[in-house]
Amino acid sequence: MTDTLTTENRTNLPIQIDQLRELFRMQQALNQRIGVQTEGMSDEDKTKWILNYCRAMSQELAELTDSVPWKWWAKYQKFDEQNARVEVVDLFHFLISMAQVLGMSADDVFNAYVKKNEVNFKRQESGYVEKDHADSKHI
Repeated sequence: MTDTLTTENRTNLPIQIDQLRELFRMQQALNQRIGVQTEGMSDEDKTKWILNYCRAMSQELAELTDSVPWKWWAKYQKFDEQNARVEVVDLFHFLISMAQVLGMSADDVFNAYVKKNEVNFKRQESGYVEKDHADSKHI
């Protein structure tokens, strides 16, 4: 992961912070503050929290949808880009929590993303005319 945030320590030397890892750290702290321990969950608890996060993300997607003028019959609507950005960030909160429930670290998500991105490019190169159920098994 190459994107980093530069801060300064007591000696004013720049310190590089991995942004994705920092998001995962922050989300874990927030989950703990709320009372949700994502580490070491039973399969029953994992099921419960995956469903909770899916429902929450569905709601956030609806709120994101409402940020754009999707009602073609209503002329009063305006694009609310600021709110759309907030809703995207809300989605990240729940998505990171879901990854943590599944035992995925920032590195795990990054590595899986890279592999899946390669699969997606191969699908486009081949024309993606047929579903290959095995092409993502290695991820």
